[in-house]
Amino acid sequence: MIRDFGLLEVLSILQGMWTTLALSAVAFIGGGVFGTLVALARTSAWKWLRALAGAYIDFFQGTPMLMQLFLVYYGLPVFGYHVSAWTAVAIGLTLHASAFLGEIWRGGIQAVPKGQSEAASALGLRYVSRMRDVVLPQAVKLSFAPTIGFLVQLIKGTSLAAIIGFVELSRSAQIAASTTYKPLIAYGLAAACYFAICFPLSRLSARYERRFATNT
Repeated sequence: MIRDFGLLEVLSILQGMWTTLALSAVAFIGGGVFGTLVALARTSAWKWLRALAGAYIDFFQGTPMLMQLFLVYYGLPVFGYHVSAWTAVAIGLTLHASAFLGEIWRGGIQAVPKGQSEAASALGLRYVSRMRDVVLPQAVKLSFAPTIGFLVQLIKGTSLAAIIGFVELSRSAQIAASTTYKPLIAYGLAAACYFAICFPLSRLSARYERRFATNT
């Protein structure tokens, strides 16, 4: 039955927007935690650890995000772990984010002048204290703009979750379009929601990038 595009459809799309925000937050926070470990592994003194982290990054940067979601969603049940679409998407996007954030933050760590680390070593600081108190605070500032830029890409990338049945913003718009036969309104509203989320973040990233360029 075809019905008019009304308040119910608008609320459904707005609910999809909040779901997209929640999924993006989970993936970004989880990816940040694991991405820090990946970045530290990439800058480790142990060659085998650098190679392992490099292979991890190469896999996630060299394969489509959609394929990664498929591997998690259909792969975990093979090993006896039957998970919901929400869990599978959260795991897949977290792994994806950790690889990209790890590489971004690896660049930030290596951009910190070596003299900073050498001075900390001369003062007797061990590796953990040296990274926590000297290197990482500076690396965070250097990596802030590209990190926000990646967050924008991650938010837009959540639309791929609809392929495995997860109802987020784009899937909500698709459902509304199919029941009302008003695709222009449904997808237009979804596009406006994406724009409202991503545009301020893009401007924030550009602002910090300009500030960093001015300071250097």
